[in-house]
Amino acid sequence: MKALLVVAHGSRRSQSNTEIQALTQRIAEEAGEDFDLVECAFLELADPLIPAGLKSLAGKGAKSIRVLPYFLAAGTHVASDIPSEVDKGKAELADVDIEILPYLGTHPELPSILLSLARSVNNPG
Repeated sequence: MKALLVVAHGSRRSQSNTEIQALTQRIAEEAGEDFDLVECAFLELADPLIPAGLKSLAGKGAKSIRVLPYFLAAGTHVASDIPSEVDKGKAELADVDIEILPYLGTHPELPSILLSLARSVNNPG
């Protein structure tokens, strides 16, 4: 069973965390056969944290988990903190294949998405 774990920063503002959960639900609805399970986890400030998110997916039968950092730049969180937290999960889930995917900011379509957003704001309707 294949799973995707969307990892966001986490916020003290509950609406921000709810926004990530809603995005994750939309991803799950569009995942089709690519991923059997799609959930989110947070680096800090909100639950579930990354190791708990990995355990949750494994507990539901995931044998392959891809971790998608929902971050725009390769700061300390992307370069160090997320890999460290994923390693904690890997240590407890030796029978699960866990891989960190490139972070959102590396996606080649991101400039086009940003331009599309900017154009829609400048040209409403």
